[in-house]
Amino acid sequence: MHFRQLRYFVTIARLRHFAQAASECGVSQPTLSAGLSALEQEVGRRLVERDRRFIGLTSHGEAMLPWAEQILGAISSMTSSVAASAAPISGEFGLMAIPAALPLVGAFGEALLGQFPALTLSVRSATSREIERALNAFECDAGLTYLDHEPPGNVLSVALHSERYLFVARAGAGFEQRSDIDWHEAVAQPLCLLHQGMQFRRILDARIKAKGLAIAPRAVADSYVTLFEMVRSAGFCTIVPDTYAPLLAGLEWARFMPLDGDADGRRIGLVVMNRSPLGPLAGAAMAVARELAER
Repeated sequence: MHFRQLRYFVTIARLRHFAQAASECGVSQPTLSAGLSALEQEVGRRLVERDRRFIGLTSHGEAMLPWAEQILGAISSMTSSVAASAAPISGEFGLMAIPAALPLVGAFGEALLGQFPALTLSVRSATSREIERALNAFECDAGLTYLDHEPPGNVLSVALHSERYLFVARAGAGFEQRSDIDWHEAVAQPLCLLHQGMQFRRILDARIKAKGLAIAPRAVADSYVTLFEMVRSAGFCTIVPDTYAPLLAGLEWARFMPLDGDADGRRIGLVVMNRSPLGPLAGAAMAVARELAER
């Protein structure tokens, strides 16, 4: 079994297209197909259903995929560790963050690149489940996510922030002289919120239900940028994580205040897979996160 055959298989499974997979692997489509066939002969099972195009993975292919991803990831980590033993850590650092944690990327990225100037940082927004899958598949080096609500399994973590809720309204909506707002009044406003498929909204709904209240937003969206624009231009109100407070400070159109009684913060932090040995990039991320947490 050759590592390049595993790479062909994993790339096909991810892209679900033979020509695109061949292009990414830098080989011709016949070469990729021949490599896949050789891999199937090696394991004695058909891995990919195909006619003239990709149809899907077989049950054997689905079973093999996570192992193939881990083998390739381990080889990559081994190569990085060997290189790091002789030279400064370099290359691309892949970071995935839930939307609520995106405002924390700047401080972490500055600290990481400051300590390891040969690195470059690649950031992607993702759900907590996408972060867990990517960590397991060696598709990212670390994630920023909730540590107490639907956290990834088998990870090492460092808490970086204790999240509070922030109520946001448009200037002129009657909140100019307010320093905070209670939950009863907040849920009675014309709200635009994230949709229920997003983790922040599910946690928020649970908190409101625990207070014996119900919430019925007038509009929903899948990004904080959209929520802020709906507040600014359409007169809605919204509830967002306080990580966004520095981005709103000084904006003439925005009035924001904490929710009264929101005492129990939700921990957000850095996570890496709990592997032994820990790869150089994951180890670097943990060291940087611990320094940030101590500050």
